[in-house]
Amino acid sequence: MAFPSFIPCLPVLQHRLWRGCWSLVLVLALLIPLPQPAAAALPAGDPVTDPRALLRDGLPMEQQQLRDLQHTMEASSTDLRAKRWSRLTKRVRRLQRLLDKGAAAIQANAQQHGVDVEEQLAQLRELLPRLEQATAQQDRAAFLAVRARILDLIGAMEADLVQEFPFSIPQEYDALPRLLGRAQVRLRTTAGDLLTVVDGYNAPLTAGAFVDLAQRGVYDGLDFNRAEAFYVLQTGDPEGEADGFVDPRTHQLRTVPLEIRIASEQEPFYNLTFEDLGLFKETPVLPFSARGAMGWAHSSSAVDDGSSQFFFFLFEPELTPAGLNLIDGRFAAFGYVVEGADVLNELTSTDRILKATVISGADNLHAHG
Repeated sequence: MAFPSFIPCLPVLQHRLWRGCWSLVLVLALLIPLPQPAAAALPAGDPVTDPRALLRDGLPMEQQQLRDLQHTMEASSTDLRAKRWSRLTKRVRRLQRLLDKGAAAIQANAQQHGVDVEEQLAQLRELLPRLEQATAQQDRAAFLAVRARILDLIGAMEADLVQEFPFSIPQEYDALPRLLGRAQVRLRTTAGDLLTVVDGYNAPLTAGAFVDLAQRGVYDGLDFNRAEAFYVLQTGDPEGEADGFVDPRTHQLRTVPLEIRIASEQEPFYNLTFEDLGLFKETPVLPFSARGAMGWAHSSSAVDDGSSQFFFFLFEPELTPAGLNLIDGRFAAFGYVVEGADVLNELTSTDRILKATVISGADNLHAHG
């Protein structure tokens, strides 16, 4: 099989601009497939590639009726792409049944947490007939608009039901900032604006370092020091000899451990890759399966020396398929671009970040333990 010349090199994200690919021998060795069953080359199931859906799934919230509504609504994407309007009609009616059966349980759980969801549930009841009307008229634009509002409502209720931070961070990291929740950070670049959501529920130290540096103005004016089409955009390398952020209190380079969480574990793994753990088929709670997934850079020789540099993963299904991208489990994802993904297409190594602004969630940042 011939490989297109623009296939990117396999990922070793370094602090400085990559000066070349791995050796030709290694690249060829990794590109030539080993004998294996045909199904083994495919990721299990249909991977989620919508950043907002990934963020909803990443919330530490166990209200099953809301999850059922969320996943039933999200699963309409496949039918909509194929224009299966009759199946979409059945799906909308199933949503109505789920809401009718589950509303009482949702309200009861919300009341236990001191949360009022009555208004949101009322809005859902009003939106479902409009969704069915859009389906009957085979109006794709109207369906997408109502679907987005429904998922926003469900996501807001799910977020309201998260009451406490779900785990304790190891004491050895007490000196590091941590984000105990989520934050929105707007990155104004020379090519346009990116709105990101960073997730401290699953990567508190990584997200905390990013928000802390954004508040300090460290990213303002920094170039994209690496830009590879169909692969990654990397930035965050400050001026000076240091490879990252030097803490003005200690005058030492501040580093952040590799931090990756899987759904079956309550806490993240620290400084251990999936390869180290033998988790070769595992998927992180925050996977690199969405365009604009944000990852924390570290050198090729260590996993705990990331300091300030981060990258946007330019997910392309044919080149870097979900579950087979060799980045999941080796680097920490800590957030996603939720608005402005088209700007990622325009950014090059001649562009830079003009201003990073924390627009919500700043109160979730704790300077240190």
